Amino acid sequence: MVKAKQYENGLKLIVNTAEGFSSVSAGIIVNTGSRNETESENGLSHFIEHTVFKGTKKRSAFDISDEIDGIGAQINAFTSKELTCYYTKSTADHVKECVEILSDVFFDAEFKKEELEKEKNVIIEEINMNEDSPEDVLLDLLSESRFGKRGLGQTILGPVKNVRRFTAKDVFSYMDKFYTADNVVLSFSGNITFEIAEKLAREYFAERFTRIKGAAADEFTGGLKSDLIRVKKTEQTHIGFSLPAFSVFDERSDALSVVNNVFGGGMSSRLFQRIREKAGLCYSVYSYPSQYRDCGVIEIYSGVKTESRDLAASAIIEEIEKFRKNGMTEREFVRGKEQVKSAFVFGKESTASLMLLYGKYYLFFDQIFDFDEKIKRIESITINDANDLIRGLFDTDKISTATLGPNGKKLTV
Repeated sequence: MVKAKQYENGLKLIVNTAEGFSSVSAGIIVNTGSRNETESENGLSHFIEHTVFKGTKKRSAFDISDEIDGIGAQINAFTSKELTCYYTKSTADHVKECVEILSDVFFDAEFKKEELEKEKNVIIEEINMNEDSPEDVLLDLLSESRFGKRGLGQTILGPVKNVRRFTAKDVFSYMDKFYTADNVVLSFSGNITFEIAEKLAREYFAERFTRIKGAAADEFTGGLKSDLIRVKKTEQTHIGFSLPAFSVFDERSDALSVVNNVFGGGMSSRLFQRIREKAGLCYSVYSYPSQYRDCGVIEIYSGVKTESRDLAASAIIEEIEKFRKNGMTEREFVRGKEQVKSAFVFGKESTASLMLLYGKYYLFFDQIFDFDEKIKRIESITINDANDLIRGLFDTDKISTATLGPNGKKLTV
């Protein structure tokens, strides 16, 4: 059973009471991420996500982790381009302690200068680690090729130069804009009733917000069609292609998931079979949809031998054109739809996944996610729906590209 409530200050609460679970996942989901940052702020959402755990008015960083470990619970956080999430997972008898700790780090983090300086080094090492992953660097470059240097085109981690100069003043200024009651959802999933969750929400969150109204979110201003190249000494060349799609709100989103599974979502997909299994041009090749609240893309990635770069790129373009011209077979369609359906069913077996699913949906849609209705919508998709989508989206005239490797020349496809 799922129940939700919105408080007078705009704070939202959603609770999925899941029978058969012994655990509870509790999350604070904030409607801000890297797309909402200015160029000088880029990386600040992620920086805050790290530094809230470095000490509060009554707990040191060690105290936070020690208390969580002492009750056998887990605490973590992540930042994406559109949201920041702080969450715990515990047995049902320790959910109150977890919520109190989440409230403490959310409202009473001190952001002491010495702790910020130490955490800057940690985050810079995370950026360095990302830089050592050519695949991650390429995908960031691919986002920039479609969205430019602002909004969705910015990286989540931000540049090192920004991280080095962030101060507590920057943190509080940003939180004043986005860490507001109307920009937050509290989400619970697992062995917890709505009544217990609502009591915890009132005690530890509902009356604690001094910031009520959030700043306006970044608005999408249109996609680009560009070709970006970054020269980097790597063993492979990494290539990416981006096609415009649509927002996560679009009713065609389930059909897009089916289409992607057939085209590049797994080992039986068109891309994997053609580029890796038949041509032997790569180890890794895949596609995936990235959908946001107001836009979306289909992204394609492969890592190949540098001397095979243009050959592999041409083969991928040929597969896109072939897919658009001929569509998918009935067998591919059935397989792709079953993969999408099973992914949702598997997600239902994790309280953490459900906490995030229900919370995000309530945050973005202002509605309660209906799991059964979602399965019905997937089952109602027809092969004609999928093939219409392919013809509309898989247009090579609209492709943006990104290339990372020792060859600085533009792709020849």
